[in-house]
Amino acid sequence: MAEAITPRSKDYAQWYVDIVTHAKLADYSPVKGSMVIRPRGYAIWERMQSILDDLFKETGVQNAYFPLLIPQSFLEKEKEHVDGFSPEVAVVTHGGGAKLEEPLILRPTSETIIWSMYKKWIHSWRDLPLALNQWANVIRWEKRTRLFLRTTEFLWQEGHTAHATREEAQQRTLQMLEVYRHFAEDYLAMPVLTGIKSESEKFAGAEYTYSIEAMMQDKKALQAGTSHDLGQNFGNSFDVRYQTKEGTLESVWATSWGVSTRLIGGLIMTHSDDRGLVLPPKIAPIDVAIIPIFRSNNKAKVFEFAQRAQHDLKEHGLRVFFDNDESTNPGWKFAECELSGIPVRIELGERDIDAGQFVLVRRDTLEKETVAKDALVARIKEILVNMQADLYQKALTFRKENTYEFTDYAQMQHFFNETAGGFAQGLWCGSAQCESKVKNETKATIRNLPFSLNQHPHQGKCLICGEKASHKAVWGRSY
Repeated sequence: MAEAITPRSKDYAQWYVDIVTHAKLADYSPVKGSMVIRPRGYAIWERMQSILDDLFKETGVQNAYFPLLIPQSFLEKEKEHVDGFSPEVAVVTHGGGAKLEEPLILRPTSETIIWSMYKKWIHSWRDLPLALNQWANVIRWEKRTRLFLRTTEFLWQEGHTAHATREEAQQRTLQMLEVYRHFAEDYLAMPVLTGIKSESEKFAGAEYTYSIEAMMQDKKALQAGTSHDLGQNFGNSFDVRYQTKEGTLESVWATSWGVSTRLIGGLIMTHSDDRGLVLPPKIAPIDVAIIPIFRSNNKAKVFEFAQRAQHDLKEHGLRVFFDNDESTNPGWKFAECELSGIPVRIELGERDIDAGQFVLVRRDTLEKETVAKDALVARIKEILVNMQADLYQKALTFRKENTYEFTDYAQMQHFFNETAGGFAQGLWCGSAQCESKVKNETKATIRNLPFSLNQHPHQGKCLICGEKASHKAVWGRSY
């Protein structure tokens, strides 16, 4: 029940775990560091999958599936890639009761196995571009785990594309980044900073990595999605070459991009409150819950009216749950609705039926109102639209109020080490030394170099070393 949730102000980390477990989104598995995604949590992931899958396919992407097991020699073909993942790799050495001739890697990501297949499939310019996505699980042996945010095994999608030119690959990289931004902001109501990662923060094996970065309610950053321009690294490593129209042989250019079930954690930490989950209507598996209030002598009347309302709402495209469980009372059901994040609940009793009206409660504000029967559908749709917009604006305002501009490094140090934190933005010279200094002394990293802040060359000095600046960066402590 909602009373069991630890307040955010008391212990934010425990509040998050309480939301996940009490709202029945996920639970701890017998394997350390792994989780079981429960039906409510998986229903949210299914909504995400469905929406993203459509968005991907609108750009010409097709779905495929590649094996979980990868020969160790494949990973070793791309040195930077294997170096980046080696601490997280899980290795299978035995199978079928015998030691394997070659160890197999449980995929931390699938570039190598996919590019081994692309070598078989790509021969001519006619075979390009090739744009595939897979919905899959991956294994990364994380030392410190947290439900949804960082687990040993998690679900995700990973897109992998092959192109004839650098320009096509770069265009695809930015196109998918924009898909992620659109999804995060327009569906999850999660405002994000869109930009390029620093050299030290980029994906292992990439030429350039781009990301979307969100601020959670504890003012930490969450990397919510990444898109990578892989250059010709994997094309060269796996000798994937194609014959051009002119008859010459050229190496293929590549991209990869992905988001994961970490988005569910971001969704929770962006919008939820001390009563439980708050879900933006566009991503909620259920739009409306109908809670009947009845006694034994009027049960049939209330249930019949509720069922008619359920049918009418469904006919108008709304996802409706009628809670006809007789083993729990209305008060318990109200709390469950709030805990599970259903955007609108209808409280329906005999007096409401006689008056030809419904009582509506909006989840994010808990505002209660009465609406006439004939206006029910229109009003609920209006509430859902308003709630979606309000949640985004609330999160955006929160980020803006907790983002600060710095020109003095000592002040930025104080900001991260002595205050509640947030995002710090300021000029940076681009050196790894300055970046490392900030990380070591404040535990803050460059989240990205936002496009919105780097549209023009910067005039000024790096706030860390005082040398000429080349970028404006955003720093934050992160998950």
